[in-house]
Amino acid sequence: MDTLDDIVSIAVVTFQFDPFVVLFGDLAVRWGAIALAGLIVIALLLAAVLVRGGGSRADDVAFVAIGIVPGAVVGGRLGYLLLHQGSFGTNPASLLDPSVGGLELGLAVVGGTLTGAYVASLLGSSAARWLSAMAAPALFALGAGKLTMVLTGAGQGQPSDAPWATAFAGPGPWGSLVPALPSHPSQVYEGIGALAILAVLGVALMLRPEGRHDARVFLVAIGAWAVARMLVSLTWRDPVAVLGLNPGGLIAAGIAIGCALLAIAVTVRPPATDGPSPEASSDIAWPDGTTIPRP
Repeated sequence: MDTLDDIVSIAVVTFQFDPFVVLFGDLAVRWGAIALAGLIVIALLLAAVLVRGGGSRADDVAFVAIGIVPGAVVGGRLGYLLLHQGSFGTNPASLLDPSVGGLELGLAVVGGTLTGAYVASLLGSSAARWLSAMAAPALFALGAGKLTMVLTGAGQGQPSDAPWATAFAGPGPWGSLVPALPSHPSQVYEGIGALAILAVLGVALMLRPEGRHDARVFLVAIGAWAVARMLVSLTWRDPVAVLGLNPGGLIAAGIAIGCALLAIAVTVRPPATDGPSPEASSDIAWPDGTTIPRP
């Protein structure tokens, strides 16, 4: 019978390090948490640069970022409920307990987008301007955020004997079950996929007419990410639900379809007119207080 060391040796990439770093005294923080906090700061700075370049106030990014949080939490918890309905069947109130379970990323993105866009509208900015500016920071946060999961051992996929299979050795604790079992690095697949979409988006934005703000940029970016997430979900350890996809993959497919439909709706929508209508202009007052006579 193969020993655990023999099984681990199958993996080409074996991670064996302490996932915690001691900061002060007995206070220990995961390397993954530190990396995640750093990339969030970078994403916010990138968003501020892009928003300012689009003519909006850079400091409004902080208000929009705060507005994203409640939608992301509510959406993420609802998605987690869809993925783990059995866990909350006997005690639905535990869904409100943040210490129980986690967040589902797909619906967290949807919820955060809705509440963030609402806050942006309160600031007097157009949704198209903000969505266009937030496409690149969102992809960066999604891609780099997935890669930070390597530092916690979370997000491992199905067992695999592929040359790039990964395993986590050492005491941990790690974020995946049986972390020493060589498996698909699903978290890396999704992270690289999101960053690859970001690279393509960057080229497209450089070729875009200067000063044009289009909500379709965000819809295409998130839709493409959702397609990549759906494909990566085929390597997850979650059981299949419908059409060969697990619940997380089905949510990603729904997001991709929704983004496509919204992009089509934006495309076929009649262009908005910036100037006054002919009817309104015919009532402009003359200097003497009378109105323009109608023909």
